[in-house]
Amino acid sequence: MTKTITIDGKTIPFEEGQTIMEAAAAAGVYIPHLCHHPEYAPHGSCKLCSVTVNGRSCTACTFPALEGQEILNDTKELNDSRRRITQMLFVEGNHLCPGCEKSGNCQLQAVGYYLNMLDNHFLHFFQPRELDASHPDVLVDRNRCIFCTLCVRASHRDGKDVFAISGRGINKRLIFNSESGLLKDTDLDVNDQAAHICPTGAILIKRTGFTVPIGERLFDDKTIAETSLDYERGDHDG
Repeated sequence: MTKTITIDGKTIPFEEGQTIMEAAAAAGVYIPHLCHHPEYAPHGSCKLCSVTVNGRSCTACTFPALEGQEILNDTKELNDSRRRITQMLFVEGNHLCPGCEKSGNCQLQAVGYYLNMLDNHFLHFFQPRELDASHPDVLVDRNRCIFCTLCVRASHRDGKDVFAISGRGINKRLIFNSESGLLKDTDLDVNDQAAHICPTGAILIKRTGFTVPIGERLFDDKTIAETSLDYERGDHDG
């Protein structure tokens, strides 16, 4: 017998071992997220995917789907909370979209649009975090890092462990695995998955900025919900 959960009243089948996020995506239900990527182990750090499961708050990317769960996802309370989280991510760093070459391809920006985020609400921190342009092909702007750890997980899979997160709170920052502390002295190659997986403009490939015109970028004619579900269901090239 097929096991099922309900999300916002919709009955959804799931397979043993699937998380709530995986079951929802397979059924065409989008749950906002930033640190989740279907090809990597869940991390549960951004909290955007928090849903209410039988009255309790859980992160959909880490919590397993279990028979009989009644899940709330698309509610005003949860979306208000997600909007606040997104606003806090914006003010923590240098997320000034009009001047960022990742604009239109940025998942943080796209989530902001999806959640109808119309302003930053909070004051900007303007926290000083260094930019590293030492690598011949890759630039890292630490002030755009949202600590999703996708580059850390991808670099671990690449077998290089180039990236890590150091410090706590407002002093937290992205660091590199080299004695000098500079990206140029790591084993990072421009073709590594870790160089391409950043959901914001924190890790950029040099000499490619604005090669794709505004209007032809990933989220210019599709919402992040549509793009994410296409990817999770395998309707993608990469």
